[in-house]
Amino acid sequence: MTDTYEIYAVRYGHHPRKAAENFIGGDDHETDMPLDYFVWAIKGGAKTYVLDTGFDPQVARRRGRITTLPIQEGLRSIGVEPGEVEDVIVSHMHYDHAGNLGLFPGARFHIQDAEMAYCTGRCMCHPIMRFPFEAQDVEAMVRRVFEGKVQFHDGDSELAPGITLHKLGGHTKGLQVVRVNTARGPVVLASDATHLYANLERNHPFPVLADVGDYLEGLQTLRRLAPSMAHIIPGHDPKVLKQYPQARPGLADVVRLDVEPKS
Repeated sequence: MTDTYEIYAVRYGHHPRKAAENFIGGDDHETDMPLDYFVWAIKGGAKTYVLDTGFDPQVARRRGRITTLPIQEGLRSIGVEPGEVEDVIVSHMHYDHAGNLGLFPGARFHIQDAEMAYCTGRCMCHPIMRFPFEAQDVEAMVRRVFEGKVQFHDGDSELAPGITLHKLGGHTKGLQVVRVNTARGPVVLASDATHLYANLERNHPFPVLADVGDYLEGLQTLRRLAPSMAHIIPGHDPKVLKQYPQARPGLADVVRLDVEPKS
């Protein structure tokens, strides 16, 4: 039998912004459409996996983002000690997904071959392409490679029974999403394959892109991987905190994704 897991979304940051900033080509509505920033914990009976490592407070201040909860505190609130995590999945190497590697000193990091080639290759010669990356984060990951703490993946692969990785690209060259078996069926942690529910529902890409065609094909892949739209979790949508129950009463920044969303 395939293992089942609990999934927790841990919000650690926030950015107020307008809808026009969230769609390629802008948006006709001058409404507020903020982003939240998450990391995710995937808890099994014997092991916990973490998806993404967020940005640190110094980077947040420099980029005008708000840190709402230190990542280590959010993880500890659900019984996950960062120093004891053995496996961390990195969806892609953008600053808000691949900082804080030092919080996980004992971890093996899982990343796509294409992503490391992208963030260390010729595309980074162009300021507009390298802007979403932090050189210190890329350097930290390269150091983990030389320490033997990185496992590379090439396309789709099984990380553990009930957890699979799927390369989509689009937002970056090697973005990967995670499909997790839960009590309510397979849940797809989309990360930045779709920042918001609206990007997926409108088939309208977020404006930070490596390849528009790959992004749009990636939206189709998300739909194929999930049994319903309710099983796809976008990477930055504040609605996630409203649609799913708190991990425990009073813990506003951490919600359970392995249970049914609120109606």
